[in-house]
Amino acid sequence: MATAAVEIPPSNHGIPGSHMLVHANFPEVSPKPLESIDPQRVATAWVDAFNDLLHSQEDVTGKLFLEESYWRDLLCSTWDFHTFRGRSKISSVLKTGDKPCRLRELKIDSNSDVKKPTLSPVDFNGSLKGVQAFLTVETDAGRGRGLVKLVPDIKDGGNWKAFILFTTLEELKGHEESVCTRRPTGVEHGAHPGRLNWQQRRDAEANCEAPFEPTVLIIGAGQGGLTVAARLKQLGVRALIIDRNDRVGDNWRNRYHQLVLHDSVWYDHMPYLNFPPNWPVFTPKDKLAEWFETYAKALELNVWTKTNLTASSWDDSKHQWTVTLEREIDGKVDNRTFHPRHIVQATGHSGEPYFPSHIKGLDDFKGDRLVHSSKFTGPQPNAKGKKAVIVGSCNSAHDIAQDYHAHGYDVTMVQRSSTLVVTCDSLIDVDMKGVYSEDGPPVEDADILNLSTPNPVLARYKTDSTLAINRLDAPLLLSLQRAGFALDNGPSSAGIFMKYLHRGGGYYIDVGCSSLIASGQIKIKQGVEISRVNPHSISFSDNSELEADEIVFATGFQNMKETARVVFGNQVAGKIKGLEVGLMGYGDE
Repeated sequence: MATAAVEIPPSNHGIPGSHMLVHANFPEVSPKPLESIDPQRVATAWVDAFNDLLHSQEDVTGKLFLEESYWRDLLCSTWDFHTFRGRSKISSVLKTGDKPCRLRELKIDSNSDVKKPTLSPVDFNGSLKGVQAFLTVETDAGRGRGLVKLVPDIKDGGNWKAFILFTTLEELKGHEESVCTRRPTGVEHGAHPGRLNWQQRRDAEANCEAPFEPTVLIIGAGQGGLTVAARLKQLGVRALIIDRNDRVGDNWRNRYHQLVLHDSVWYDHMPYLNFPPNWPVFTPKDKLAEWFETYAKALELNVWTKTNLTASSWDDSKHQWTVTLEREIDGKVDNRTFHPRHIVQATGHSGEPYFPSHIKGLDDFKGDRLVHSSKFTGPQPNAKGKKAVIVGSCNSAHDIAQDYHAHGYDVTMVQRSSTLVVTCDSLIDVDMKGVYSEDGPPVEDADILNLSTPNPVLARYKTDSTLAINRLDAPLLLSLQRAGFALDNGPSSAGIFMKYLHRGGGYYIDVGCSSLIASGQIKIKQGVEISRVNPHSISFSDNSELEADEIVFATGFQNMKETARVVFGNQVAGKIKGLEVGLMGYGDE
């Protein structure tokens, strides 16, 4: 029997300063079947014509790009990320008057079956097909990769034109990474009196002994900080990572007891050292923490734990920072001063925990625990029958509620607005399959496929994929609605990924908690705000009251910019762009 349709509204609620994305329009579908075309010949002809355009005085952009087309460029045309939307805008970038475009040449990349030109779907449903070709890119400064999606222009006799062009810079000429044929020898043969062995040299570099001076200071030893340091290492750029935790990986190790990544292993690989083939699909937090420690050691990254940045200032004349670091070593405090040219804030996508301290009565609570989810370590033993209230209804809230339930608590989740819910299996089967999956391409090629789609096109694509996911998840979603749990489909009904881009949260990837809510084993208090916290209960805006022995505020995190404000002060934080959550209109939209 067919499952009843589930009606789920969009959620266009964003964060201050963000804006709604204008979705792309897909090109008209060709009335002629395309299965007989030669993708290699179509792609080669377009690339040849594009290269001619780069070196020609004549502007023939109209012959190569659709009227509504997109060029997503990461550092090839400028030293920034941009999406150029529309034929006229692309023309203005390619033809910049007397100054030549930085692009020098595109080539077809056919060195694997995945990369060679092929006829493939352009939209989610497969009704619009086109030629997809991987590219190699050369600019005046370096080399990179790219991808182009060509479709016949129905308004121009079916001539093949680009709907999407993607280019990304991967290396600088003269500063190529020290990998493969450029890998270090590991030894200097011959007589070298007083020569230090590898361990001695490694210890000196890790401790920043003279003459070592980090060119880049990285704040945070999570996945972001480690991967940046790994890339810089291969470029010969000296970097030092600092982290206030005791060990590398503590940013995951210290989180709540049952935390497991909701992203699959194929999506989570790190540079140079992929997870092994027996790695679980979903990584437990402590296993990931151990991997981070292994990664830092294997790639010889310089990491100082138990270290804080206590002072920083920028010298415009010298183009360098002066930073003071306070490091604890064997119970003693050591202060060091460095002069890096760059600082990378790798403190996580989220900022400081958002704790609603404005709520009345927080200090009056007499129960066992009242914390933010970031401080939740796990349920207490022998607490069966105690009442736990989780304020919030996204990933952390669900995981914590499920953990409480498993330990015998009476659990209520307070859902103030609506939540996007998608099952883990449906997300993998619909949105990840064939790209980030066991049968997908190498992760480097998967990243090109993923990154090549401009956000307006992605949003349009995701409206269709979200409908497909909802059809698969319909029984669960309907049961959640019957239980009083409010659902949404994300901004303009474009699903989970666009909601993540739009506001950095607001969703739950179901790994079991939704069925507990649907069955009433975890109760829902929906659509109300907390008016005050009492010694043993919570009062709500509808004049109701809920008993509580433990309260966890799974209320998310502040903007990453607020962390910059804490670390560097108001003056520096005020100058930084790009740390906001949401679509802020900086050019890559």
